[in-house]
Amino acid sequence: MTRSVFRFLSRQAELPELVSDRHLLRLARYRDFEPWHALRRDSRAFLQPWEPTWRADELTERAFRQRVLRNEQEYHSGMAVPFFLFERESGDLLGGLTIGLIRRGASQACMIGYWMGEKHAGKGHMFAALQLAIPYIFGPLELHRIEAACIPDNVNSVNLLEKAGFEREGLLREYLKINGEWRDHVLFSKIAPARGRNGKAGS
Repeated sequence: MTRSVFRFLSRQAELPELVSDRHLLRLARYRDFEPWHALRRDSRAFLQPWEPTWRADELTERAFRQRVLRNEQEYHSGMAVPFFLFERESGDLLGGLTIGLIRRGASQACMIGYWMGEKHAGKGHMFAALQLAIPYIFGPLELHRIEAACIPDNVNSVNLLEKAGFEREGLLREYLKINGEWRDHVLFSKIAPARGRNGKAGS
């Protein structure tokens, strides 16, 4: 199995791209509307149990364009980095991973969330995306703590986070309104490795 290599690029107007031999994480662009629309539409029944209720205009081009603008604003303001996940060889859109709720000051933390198209699920793509995102969060973003929350019976998400080295911290009661109901979430976290005298993260 080819080992993924983390690289941080800043080509498109200083927007970040995280690249390995198989995957690419970058912010959404207007031209992504058609593949995004098709993937979300075909995955609706698969995704809906784990997401907030979709708005009536959820899949419209106008809503997508607003999303692209909002994502870039959030990135430039330092609030979030909302990535789309692509397979490099085919160029296919696979899903998304958002580094959100970025807090500076004494906290230096963020919350991550993610989604995967149904036909791409269970193939290791999101684990690979986390292997790109985690070094970016602890490296260029210089954050200390990553948090993630998932519904307790979302076994796939729980297994993913544990495989990626996240530790379970506790239960957040009625944390988010998911699919029309307030749902408890399990809180996971991952802490930056200790840094040596040269400022680089240790093993």
